[in-house]
This record gives sequence, C-alpha cells and structure tokens, in this order.
Amino acid sequence: MKKKVFAYFISVATVFVLLSACSSAQKEATKTDNVEDLHVYHAENGDLREWTESSKHLPQFLKDKPEQMQLIYGAVAGHQELLEHIPCYCGCAESGDHMNNYDCFVFENKQGGEVVWDDHGTRCGVCLETAAESIVQHKEGKPIKEIRQYIDEKYKKGYAKPTPTPFPS
Repeated sequence: MKKKVFAYFISVATVFVLLSACSSAQKEATKTDNVEDLHVYHAENGDLREWTESSKHLPQFLKDKPEQMQLIYGAVAGHQELLEHIPCYCGCAESGDHMNNYDCFVFENKQGGEVVWDDHGTRCGVCLETAAESIVQHKEGKPIKEIRQYIDEKYKKGYAKPTPTPFPS
C-alpha cells in the first residue's frame, strides 16, 4: 500500500514539474512588446494580456473563470471613468505599475475601440471586490467622490499601499 501511495505521489509531482516547465516555456515564447503581432502575450510582470476588437468581447482567458468574475470584467469595461478614480489596495501599484482599479482589468484602450485586457483581476479578490462595490454604488446613483471615500476608508487598514490614483475633482 505504501509503495502505491509513494508511486502515485511521484507521478503527480512529475506531472506538475512538467506542466510548470511547459508554462514557463510558453510564457517566454509569447512575450512581446508589440500587441498587434499577437492577440495574447505575457507582460514583464507575468500578467496575461489579451487583445479583443472591442469592450463587448471579453478575453478568452475568462472562459473557464466563474460567471461572477466574467460579469465584473464586463461591467468594468463600461465604467472606465469611475474606476480610473478608484485606487486599488492589493499592491499592484508596485507589482504591475497600476495607477487605479481599472488597470487591474484593462491594460489599454486603443483608438479604434480595441481593448487590451489584463488578467491581473482574475487572481485578486481585492481588485474584484473594489470594482464590484464601486460599480454597484455608482449604479445606485452615488457620486464618484463618495464612492472613492468609501473605498479609501474600507481598505485603509490591513491592505497594501493604494495605487497613486488622483482624487476626483
């Protein structure tokens, strides 16, 4: 019995090592500075970025994610002005050079309407919660300044330093 368990453990460990080696090779192979060349690439910080033709088209990296996460990403796309005034408190200012909560989901909006999505939000509960709470309050009619004050108050203790997001005027 012990030999079977040990053999199973070795098999599983070997599979994980091979998979991690494959993902590292894939990350290096898809890294690029030119988004037009590829629709998907890894940024220097490890975030996956994916280009779509508009904000109405969610990125493929969301296809196996929970529906709630997909809904938040879709809502973020329609609330750029709001979320660019809301800081994120997960530490992404340092790890990803983010300036606000919108950056956790969207890397860039192109002039033709194309969007370069960022998968950072898929791995971060603080980002998802901040966006969802902000959007719900905005839909309830609360002004951006009030939402910002709420987020700042909620996350001021026990979280990372916020992104350097200017306070709305």
